[in-house]
Amino acid sequence: MISVTGISKRFGDKKVLDEVSFSVEDGEIFGLLGPSGAGKTTLIRVLTGQLKFEEGSAMINGREVGKLTGTDKKKFGIMMDDFGLYERLTCYQNLKVFADIYGVGDAEIAAVLKEVKLEDAVKKEAKKLSKGMKERLRLARAILAHPQVLFLDEPTSGLDPQTGNEIHEIIRKRKDAGTIIFLTTHNMTEAEKLCDHLVLLNEGKIVEGGVPKELCLRYDHQKRIELVTMNGETVSLEMDKENAEKTSSQIAEFLKEGKLSTIHSKEPNLETVFMELTGRKLEV
Repeated sequence: MISVTGISKRFGDKKVLDEVSFSVEDGEIFGLLGPSGAGKTTLIRVLTGQLKFEEGSAMINGREVGKLTGTDKKKFGIMMDDFGLYERLTCYQNLKVFADIYGVGDAEIAAVLKEVKLEDAVKKEAKKLSKGMKERLRLARAILAHPQVLFLDEPTSGLDPQTGNEIHEIIRKRKDAGTIIFLTTHNMTEAEKLCDHLVLLNEGKIVEGGVPKELCLRYDHQKRIELVTMNGETVSLEMDKENAEKTSSQIAEFLKEGKLSTIHSKEPNLETVFMELTGRKLEV
């Protein structure tokens, strides 16, 4: 559904996207994971036809991004922080503006407001909404016309965990209904929870990609396990070939003395993988 090959984009002398390539399959949530300034938002703007690029090619639904028509773009839903709301209009009125463009009726407006849990705020002006409610209204606008492809740029940034989880649930339901989700985030936990596939973007370059769990296991060099003793002490032990015998003896000793509470493997997460590859943290 989405195919990107060698895309490069410059702003003046600065190359913000550097030969970016990836593909997004039908029926998946695809994640673009990287810190602020990595080029995530620029890539969404390129894919949705808001920005032109200098090199490479990008296709959505078999059509070149540069040749997308208005009809093509009506099949996209886009949620971006700077796609502002009409502050003096109510939740209903904000959606009505776009419903008229897409040919969507009042029944769909009511349904989508219920889906994002804003049915009790139909008549409330956008300027009176909390940050979390505003983000849900932006999401409602993006999914109003049942898009084939949904572009979400940092959809839960700065939100409380409960609101973030509510948005995650809506995203999953849209995926189950057949929508392709293209998600940018710097939130490692969000990426691990939601994404079927992802790529790691750093300073405009893709440094790695794959299924989140498989990607983490790929960089499990240390082979560590973590023990928690009965008195709450945490002990980290190496389980590579050189240390396996020693570690097994230590575990046996803990068990013999009745000191062991729990034991589990200590695989790397996306944050540690990203740091190994780039020397940077994700949330910067």
